[in-house]
Formats: sequence, structure tokens, C-alpha cells
Amino acid sequence: MTTTEKIRSLNLPPDTKVNLVYSAGTDVFVHNETEIETALENTDVIAELVEMILYPGLSVETTWGDDPISCLRESNLLEDYDRSGWFNDYLVQTITDNFYDTEFIEYSIEKYDHKRGFCTLSAEFYTTAGDILQADGDFPNWKVTVETKAGDLILS
Repeated sequence: MTTTEKIRSLNLPPDTKVNLVYSAGTDVFVHNETEIETALENTDVIAELVEMILYPGLSVETTWGDDPISCLRESNLLEDYDRSGWFNDYLVQTITDNFYDTEFIEYSIEKYDHKRGFCTLSAEFYTTAGDILQADGDFPNWKVTVETKAGDLILS
């Protein structure tokens, strides 16, 4: 079953909040302080994030309730787009280059010893059940959590 089919089967009100989280991680060296750069190079978190914010018909918000594209515009990070290339590739590069400024991705670092560790990157967005039904999509790599009266329901 797709994400849309699962949400449709729950008969939820269209304004029901839906949380979308994507996480991936990689082994890193921690002694040279390149953990985040290594994780950015060796995971697809930014590519997945860009696919989500550009998903046709789907409106997502950051954890602060902002539209991600509007945030990029307000930060003047979209002004150099020359419109001759692929917008999603441009966004991936822009978010990678401005990782700390965009604040779309959280990171955590687990240190195994003084030299090695593991860095996890996570992207999180919010939308509604109605938006997911309208987009008619499937998000197999994302953890989808729906708020219900009985508590949060994780769709897998």
C-alpha cells in the first residue's frame, strides 16, 4: 500500500497533521572535525529533502511552520539560479553549500573513540492528510507519522 492509500483508509479529516522524517547516517572520522561534511557526501538526505519540497501537489512546512522554498528565497539563496539547469540539482547544491544557514537538517554525532564515530542527518517536515491525498504520492523512504485521537500512528 502507498502512503496515500494508507491515509485514505484511515478516513482522517483533511487537516490532520502528518509528520515526515527522513534519516540516514554514515561512519565518520571525528578527530578532524569533518563529520558533517562526510555525512553530506555519503548520504542522500539532501536529495531526499529536495524531492520532498518539490513533490508535485504537496505542500510541506518546516518544524517552524515555514515553507522551505520561501525560506530559501528570503535568505537570497535562489538568486543565482540561471534557469538553464535542473532546479532540483541547483537546490541540492545550494542546501549543501549553505547547510548551516538553511537549518533544514538536524545532525547527531555518536563518538566511538577519539578518532571514529557515526553521523546521522535528519530532515523533518509537516503537512496534512489532505495534502498527501491531493498529491497522491508514496514516500517509502520517509517515516510518516499521523496524529490521531488515540495517539500518533506511524505508517510503515
